[in-house]
Amino acid sequence: MFIPKRVIFEKGSLDTEIGKNIYNRLKDNKNVEIINTSSNKIKTHIPGDNLFEQYRSGKQTLVVGERKSLKFQTCKPSANYQLPLVSGCMGSCEYCYLNTQLGDKPFVRVFTNIDDILDKAKQYIDERLPQITIFEGAATSDPIPLEPYTNALKKTIEFIGKEEKGRFRFVTKYNDVDTLLDANHNNQTEIRFSINTPRIINTYEHHTASSDTRIEAAVKVAKAGYKIGFIIAPVFLYNNWQKEYKDLIESIKYKLPNEFNEQVIFEVISHRYTTKAKNRILEIFPETTLPMKDEDRKFKYGQFGYGKYIYSKEQLSEMKEFFHLHIKDYFPNSIIKYVI
Repeated sequence: MFIPKRVIFEKGSLDTEIGKNIYNRLKDNKNVEIINTSSNKIKTHIPGDNLFEQYRSGKQTLVVGERKSLKFQTCKPSANYQLPLVSGCMGSCEYCYLNTQLGDKPFVRVFTNIDDILDKAKQYIDERLPQITIFEGAATSDPIPLEPYTNALKKTIEFIGKEEKGRFRFVTKYNDVDTLLDANHNNQTEIRFSINTPRIINTYEHHTASSDTRIEAAVKVAKAGYKIGFIIAPVFLYNNWQKEYKDLIESIKYKLPNEFNEQVIFEVISHRYTTKAKNRILEIFPETTLPMKDEDRKFKYGQFGYGKYIYSKEQLSEMKEFFHLHIKDYFPNSIIKYVI
């Protein structure tokens, strides 16, 4: 659960159910600053004279307000649309693409008009009939740490459970899933866990759950009948990487119930970075040990017109062969969506 250092309530948000819940939970905490604002100038309330300071202050800030635009962004290839329940993340992963995407606005935001957002999702489902419409709930956020304040995930899961042609999926690096276990999901929600080796999590994924507790949370949701998946990302090719990633796959296998024979979905993504991302990371984490030496990578233009630094063709080929072999060895019924 996210305990912020400051909460900024936008105009009208304290009159909503979510706003009241957040206020009542935090009002007596002397370590939390409560700020009411009638404008949208959020940044003026977040201390910091440079990106290094703004990032750390922003990560400790929760903004509460209405989602003004109800237009959903597309989310290909994993889903048809993003479903905007929250924005931002309390985690401080050094490599995270949100460092670039959110720029100098790394604060966490919850939306108070969840019913309006779900009404819009219903509209998108109806427009695409008779096709199934898939929504992604964590494209620009990790909603799990905010769930005690919003109940947005459970509400969405149960909404989608009643929609014959609706599907929902989200990914998390946290383990606070207990409130979702009794939701009426109707097997139409897929919960994925972003996972990595303990070495990578401990070094680069600050303020997130451990590898073991994420897997334990996956066990809980699997027992509750959800479809589950694991995103192994980003994969770093360091000394002894094969053994550590094999141990990771093995630990997932042996922590899941023996009788669990459902298909497990895997997505595997190698580490890559852009020049823009690298420069921003170095501003925020000047002491980082992320492997970002351009000369050690291959430069490749992406589909959106900018280039990224990736591992060499030979390294990626070895990585793909490794993960296909060991995932299928431990999970013969699994679906491997991609290894890239």
